[in-house]
Amino acid sequence: MASISVEHLTKRYPSGTLALSDVNLDVAEGEFVAVVGPSGCGKSTLMRIMAGLDTPTDGRIDTMAAASDAASTLPSAVVFQEQSLFPWMRVAQNVAFAFDSLGLPKAEVDRRVAKELALVGLTDFAHAYPHELSGGMKQRAAVARAFAVDPPVLYMDEPFGALDEQTRVGLANELMSLWDRTRKTVMFITHGIEEAVTLADRVIVLSAHPGTVKAIIPIEFPRPRDAVSLRGDPKFGEYVVRIWELLR
Repeated sequence: MASISVEHLTKRYPSGTLALSDVNLDVAEGEFVAVVGPSGCGKSTLMRIMAGLDTPTDGRIDTMAAASDAASTLPSAVVFQEQSLFPWMRVAQNVAFAFDSLGLPKAEVDRRVAKELALVGLTDFAHAYPHELSGGMKQRAAVARAFAVDPPVLYMDEPFGALDEQTRVGLANELMSLWDRTRKTVMFITHGIEEAVTLADRVIVLSAHPGTVKAIIPIEFPRPRDAVSLRGDPKFGEYVVRIWELLR
């Protein structure tokens, strides 16, 4: 597990566009944090910088990870909105690809792949190709690949954004179930306010371009949670309206 500290992070592109301005936030070890904000506010840019896929213009990011066997895991994993499965690989091969740089014995890789596919309900589709899966099943395979390498930090950039509402709610429940078992540190980017309130311990609200932290909203629902029944709680609506007001 890991905690993350972001201090005075700024991102300015060579064109002069200021994407992020003086972002400060802390993510506790094992915390599930969701980030929302207007389109173009730099949510995905922030995640990419935190995940090491981009560099800041100024500021710093410190990740404090607990001691782990570096030979058997990766420091973090990323799940994107876009379909990220290799079309020429079967589902099990796609999940196993995450282990390519770790040099683990094949038997251990096979065991961990089978375990994660079972957790996301894709055991029967282990030998299917991505084009044989629905959109929701493809994202479940992508989540399985991220969890399979057991990273202390999981970054998720609108992973359910292209899916219909029923599928999104179902995947939210599956994700919460996986997270309850592992309590990984999660940074979840989303446009969906209801999705953020359902999943997160805290919701980070970014301002319009350039993005900076406008508010941090603790979500005080007990766990485990159910994505459907939670919507019937009056406090759920209060959280959603509060965040909408901040974004308006």
